[in-house]
Amino acid sequence: MKTFSITDIGRRREINQDDMFTSENAVGALPNLFLVADGMGGHKAGEYASSFTIETIVEHIRESQQTEPVILFKEAMEAANSGLLKKAEEDIEKKGMGTTIVAATLLGLILYVANIGDSRLYIVNQDTITQITRDHSLVEEMVRMGEMKKTEAREHPDKNIITRAVGVMPEVEADFFEIELGAEDTVLMCTDGLTNMVEDESIRRIILGGRDLAEKAEKLVEAANGNGGRDNITVVLIDPFA
Repeated sequence: MKTFSITDIGRRREINQDDMFTSENAVGALPNLFLVADGMGGHKAGEYASSFTIETIVEHIRESQQTEPVILFKEAMEAANSGLLKKAEEDIEKKGMGTTIVAATLLGLILYVANIGDSRLYIVNQDTITQITRDHSLVEEMVRMGEMKKTEAREHPDKNIITRAVGVMPEVEADFFEIELGAEDTVLMCTDGLTNMVEDESIRRIILGGRDLAEKAEKLVEAANGNGGRDNITVVLIDPFA
C-alpha cells in the first residue's frame, strides 16, 4: 500500500477548516486508517470541530476492544458527536459548529467506508470514477427524490447546505459501505473544496495521468485552485496494492 495526502487553504479562505488523518499501519484493531473532515462554524470553530473529531475517532479506535470496522466507525463517530456537542455547550464561540467526516480502512481486498456529510470517497480506475459515499446535502436529497437533475445540483446556490454533520444534533447517523477493490483501483478521499471545483471526469483524468500519488494529489489541488479555489481542499490518495 502507498498513500499520499495533502491539504490546502484554497484561494478564498483565511483559515483551513479541513483536517485529515492517515496511517498505513495499524490503529487499534484496524490494520490502517484514513479520515477526512471538513469543519464549519465561525471564530475558528470549524477548524476546532474537524480536528477534535479526527482526534476523538483515532483515540476511540486505538482504545476500543471492538474489532468489527463498521461498529468501530459507528461508535467512534458517536463519541465524536457527543464530545463536540459538549464542547459547544462549554464555549459560546463554538456554538453551532460541526463537521463532515469520511473514514476508511482496508482489510485484505475489502474497503470499509463510513461517512457523515458531503466529504466523499471515490474509486478510480482506467474505466470509471465511482462515488462510493452518499452526500448528506440538501441538493443531493432533491436529486434522489427526482426534484433536481444532477447537473443542476452542481451549480445550485444551496449546494453547500448539509443535512447531516458531526456535532450538530444529539443523534448522528453515518452511512456504511463495503467495496471489494480491484488491482487497478485507486481510492480518493476528499472534501468538497475539490469536488465543487473539479468535475469527476477531470479528477479521473488527473489521477490516471500523474506519475505518482504525490503528483496526482498536487495536480488535483492545482486544478481546484485554478478553477477558483473557493474552499479549503483536502485530498487523500490510496494505492491499495502498491
